[in-house]
Amino acid sequence: MSKVVVEVDMAKYKSVDIPAQDAIKLLEKIAEIMGKMTPDMQETIRYIRNFDEFYEYMRKKFKDYIAPPHRPDDYIKGNAVIDKVKLYKRDEEKHVVIIFDRRVSVEAIVEALKGLGYDVEIKKAF
Repeated sequence: MSKVVVEVDMAKYKSVDIPAQDAIKLLEKIAEIMGKMTPDMQETIRYIRNFDEFYEYMRKKFKDYIAPPHRPDDYIKGNAVIDKVKLYKRDEEKHVVIIFDRRVSVEAIVEALKGLGYDVEIKKAF
């Protein structure tokens, strides 16, 4: 069983660093737990499925993260799940860092990761 760390920063944003193929499964599992697939989750899945194109875009623009588009009412209604995404390669293996919005519960992320077979550690920065 692989180990993954869920980091919670001072502003209560949660981040997870996992391989790209598992990132899609994680987002689908979280959508199942929450009972809805939000537009920012769909856009993030599109980024991951087209990893090479968006990775090159990020490198050309000197960006570390891509933020999926949100409408102002997404934040008001609590429909924002993904804050931003980082695509990178470690030894030619595709990895994704997903920064979740502060309203997403740690329990939902941990439950989804455990459902994928990960051993989860929660690390708080405060």
